[in-house]
Amino acid sequence: MNSLDNSLLAKKIYAVFDKTSNRGVLVRLCNDLLKQQKLDWPQLNEGYTALESVRIRKIDCNGYSVSVQYNPKRIKSTEADLDSEAIEKRKCLLCLNNLPELQKGILYRDEFLLLCNPVPIFNRHLTFSSIKHIPQELGSSLEILLDLARDLCPDYTVFYNGPKSGASAPDHFHFQVSPWRALQVEYDAVDMKRRKPLYYKDHVAGCILMNYGRTVLVIESTDKPRLVEFMNDILEAWKKVLGHVEEPKVNILCSYQEELWRVIILPRRKHRPDIYFLEGDDRVVISPAAVDIGGLVVIPREKDFLLADAKLVESIFAEVTEPPEITERILEGLR
Repeated sequence: MNSLDNSLLAKKIYAVFDKTSNRGVLVRLCNDLLKQQKLDWPQLNEGYTALESVRIRKIDCNGYSVSVQYNPKRIKSTEADLDSEAIEKRKCLLCLNNLPELQKGILYRDEFLLLCNPVPIFNRHLTFSSIKHIPQELGSSLEILLDLARDLCPDYTVFYNGPKSGASAPDHFHFQVSPWRALQVEYDAVDMKRRKPLYYKDHVAGCILMNYGRTVLVIESTDKPRLVEFMNDILEAWKKVLGHVEEPKVNILCSYQEELWRVIILPRRKHRPDIYFLEGDDRVVISPAAVDIGGLVVIPREKDFLLADAKLVESIFAEVTEPPEITERILEGLR
């Protein structure tokens, strides 16, 4: 970074977390950052005040349940124009020089910032972004994902939206952070009655969830190098199955509890359902990403919130996620 960028970065740093920091420190820093930013940054305080009045209701679907959240503040993110030309024209919302003046963050290992999300879905919602403007891409960032999940244990889960699977800034690398088990899929992923084992080798285990309305692959390991290697193998095998050279469409949740990494992979085949693109009253503004597929469907318009039922949720999940046979083929090829 040049001197101007270093000067700008210095103004954005609330605290520093590096490789020498003890486990547990980052959780405390994140909680302190959120508390302080609510005091210093009116936009963030407004976002959390609005979150207190969101409406949530549960929907029982065929074999599983989800919650729907009416959150009008999320309309900008939900309707983000992800066309490549539009992205090139707009200012990157995660670049240092475009961050709000009062926004500050935690410098993580000299390369990333942990920032409070001003339009929260959860009572603690953070964004983790590179200080450099680099594309959203998972393969080269798997170690970062696992390290961050471990550094944030036991309070938080890290999630990733692929560049064509819900990321509102696909041109700038970032994760998001939510409270651990804020999503139903995190409970269901450890339900032994749902799990269908498909893989075990070299301290890495894999299974899918049965009767779940969408494909959910759960990978667990206590061995970081082998887990990184296995996930890279999955991505490469997935590309071959689909006949693609680019990163497969995917959402991921990652947590670290009791010395174990749990990576929940949500394979996608499209970003938005057809109903999103209809005209007039027929249009339903739901744009699924990791949070939605994970069991909390965020809806920014009241009309759509009131309309949402099991039939709608089931049809959207079936439309935008890969069928389980694709995942099973991938894992079988890795045995």
